[in-house]
Amino acid sequence: MNVGIVHFMAFPETIAGDGPIVETVKKIATDDFFSSIEITRINDQNQRQIVTQMLDSAGFKRGFGAQPILLSHRADLNSFDQEKRQQAISLIKNAIDQAYEVKAEKLGLLSGPKPETNEEKALELLSDSLKEICRYAKSKGDLVISLETFDDDTDKKCLIGPNRLAVEVAKEVRKVDPTFGLMLDLSHLPMQRESSRDALYTARDYINHAHIGNCYINNPSDPAYGDQHPRFGYPGSECDTEELTEYLKILLEIGYIEEGSDNVVAFEVKPVGNESSEVIIAQSKRTLVRAWNRL
Repeated sequence: MNVGIVHFMAFPETIAGDGPIVETVKKIATDDFFSSIEITRINDQNQRQIVTQMLDSAGFKRGFGAQPILLSHRADLNSFDQEKRQQAISLIKNAIDQAYEVKAEKLGLLSGPKPETNEEKALELLSDSLKEICRYAKSKGDLVISLETFDDDTDKKCLIGPNRLAVEVAKEVRKVDPTFGLMLDLSHLPMQRESSRDALYTARDYINHAHIGNCYINNPSDPAYGDQHPRFGYPGSECDTEELTEYLKILLEIGYIEEGSDNVVAFEVKPVGNESSEVIIAQSKRTLVRAWNRL
């Protein structure tokens, strides 16, 4: 597999497109454990050029995370309000432009919130939005679009949501773009109330990206509560070496990872409180090695 990391989560001070982006990308690009990175918007064009050249030199695969852009604008790709839905689509089109600028191969996004009623209509609208997005992406090159599945009632409270619904949407969108796929994240599965086996087998024919991480859902007053991606084994949390081993085992079973595979499995981990990004990254790497050695 191609081991990657979500840069803007490991270094959350960069998630809005500012801050020490070049310096922190360099820390990942010079770490030979990694061969893939996911970045998000970089507001300064000069910094975008420096990062692009750096990742070219490092020979890195790269993805573009549009999730923070949608979330920060409270944008909704399945809004019943046509104007709001078009605003969300426009945000993604702008993200696609920047993804091409930094030579990303894939762009990740998420659905809007789960509505209180008329879920079927919301799914239809989401599919329509994704088709428009895919058409735009393919009009400019070969960028692959990946819909990440989230919780529907814990933190993000997204329409997608359950992986069975994600598959329904993916089937529809692939009528327009056969490369469209789903991104599954180990850290989201406990909030989705799905096991690795159930989720990965449900989505097996549509998975085009995988994240590994952890979540904490025991106490809403804890700073790691919800979709905060604390380190593996965070006290009281859901995922550690055992859960990661099972996830990797199923990825092997369904053929997402195998000998010679270039498919990405990327850490999505974030410091909690005053934890160090560098220490969290090192701990994640050790956890992956332990899990891999158990297979």
